[in-house]
Amino acid sequence: MTLPTPEQFAANQKAGFEALFGLTNKAFEGAIKLAELNLKTAREAFAQGQEHAEAALGAKDPQGFFALQAGFAQPAAEKALAYGRSVYDIVSAAQSEFTRAAETHFAQQQEAVQTFVENAAKNAPAGSESAVAALKSAINAANTAYETVNKAAKQAVDIAESNFQAAGKAASKATAQATRAARQTA
Repeated sequence: MTLPTPEQFAANQKAGFEALFGLTNKAFEGAIKLAELNLKTAREAFAQGQEHAEAALGAKDPQGFFALQAGFAQPAAEKALAYGRSVYDIVSAAQSEFTRAAETHFAQQQEAVQTFVENAAKNAPAGSESAVAALKSAINAANTAYETVNKAAKQAVDIAESNFQAAGKAASKATAQATRAARQTA
């Protein structure tokens, strides 16, 4: 059984730090995108609030005031849904980057463990074949379990994304119906 050389150890450490810094940069990029989205949304909300206040103050009668308010509901709800979608997209993109990095790292570690086991099997003393076989079996079982959990997690993410989109469509439709009903009663 051979241990890693100092050069191999240094290369592994360097690769680890590069991966860490790369993921940290991705996290900062996501945070910056969220901050920019929040600033843009706040600016737009402030400007629209001002426009709505001016329009409401210009209403000639209560019916006109309530009609204006009903007209504001649907665009506001649609903008809230669009904001939610944008947040989801930013977070989803960052999560995808982290997932890819984790999968790459896991594959590299899996290969290193496999190489270690193969080297150990070659250099194992006579009579230890059953121990080596048990170790290989345990590693294969762990890899299979990881793949199963990973597939289930990906399916859960796909289902959650599908549900998020369906909920957004349903909310948009419900808001449009409520706005139409409010306009008809005003």
